[in-house]
Amino acid sequence: MKKAIVRVLSLGALAAVLNLGVYGSPKQEQGKPASVLTVGATPVPHGELLNLVKEDLASQGIELKVVEFTDYVSPNSALIAGDLDANYFQHIPYLGSNPEWAEKLSSAFGVHVEPLGLYAASLEDAGDLPEGARIAIPNDPTNGGRALLLLQSKGLITLRAGAGLSASPQDIADNPKHFRFQELEAAQLPRSLGDVDAAVINGNYALEAGLNPVDDALILEGADSPYVNIVVVRKGNEKDPRIEALSRALRSVKVKEYINETWNGSVIAIF
Repeated sequence: MKKAIVRVLSLGALAAVLNLGVYGSPKQEQGKPASVLTVGATPVPHGELLNLVKEDLASQGIELKVVEFTDYVSPNSALIAGDLDANYFQHIPYLGSNPEWAEKLSSAFGVHVEPLGLYAASLEDAGDLPEGARIAIPNDPTNGGRALLLLQSKGLITLRAGAGLSASPQDIADNPKHFRFQELEAAQLPRSLGDVDAAVINGNYALEAGLNPVDDALILEGADSPYVNIVVVRKGNEKDPRIEALSRALRSVKVKEYINETWNGSVIAIF
C-alpha cells in the first residue's frame, strides 16, 4: 500500500516537473495565453494596427487587450495609474509636454508617422484662403505648435525666432492675410470644418472622419516629419518581454505592407 502511495506521489511530482517552464513557472496551456498585455490607443490607425497583430502575440502566449480612447490625455493618465501596460497614440514632443508624463513615462519604440494636414470644406488650394480666414488648430501645445510650423513652412505666416515646437498664435510675427486662429481639442477639429475656413487636423482624426490626407489636405507634412508615433510604457518597463514582443509584431513586414496598402501615404511606417 505504501509503495502504491509513493508511486502515485512520484508520478505527481514528475507531472509537476514536466509542467514547469525554464524558470519554474507553469507552462502555457495549449490555446490559453500565459499573460495579458493591455494597451490603450486611439482607434485609427493605432487600434487598427494593434488588432492586426493580436494573433501574432497570441501565438507567443500573450493576450493583447486593446482599450480605445478618443482623446489625448486619458491614455497617459490611465497608464500612470496602472490601468494600462502601454499606450500607442502620441509622439515624443507630446509626451514631453507634461512634466508628470515626462517623469513617469517613457518611449519604448516608434512605429509610424501620421502627417498633419490643413483641410477646408470648400477650398482647393491653401492660397485661396481669404483675408481674415478663421483657421482651427489643436489646442495642446505640441500639436498646436506643429500646426503653426506647418503653415509657416508654406509661407502663410511667420513665427518669431526661437518659437520652436511649442509655438502658439501669440508667437506669430507676421500674418499677411490676418488669419484668426481658433484652438480646439484635436478630436473636435474634423467637426469644425463647417464652421471655419480651414483646420489643421492630426492624421488619426482625419482618417477617422473619412478624410484622405494625401488627396484631401491642402497642405501635408512630408515623410521627414519628426513626429513619430510611439508605444509608451511606465519608466523601467521598456524591456518587458511583452513589450519587446509587441515591438517585433508592430514593426514587422506584415504591418508595413498593411500600412502601405491601407493608407497609401496617409500613414508612413518608419521601420
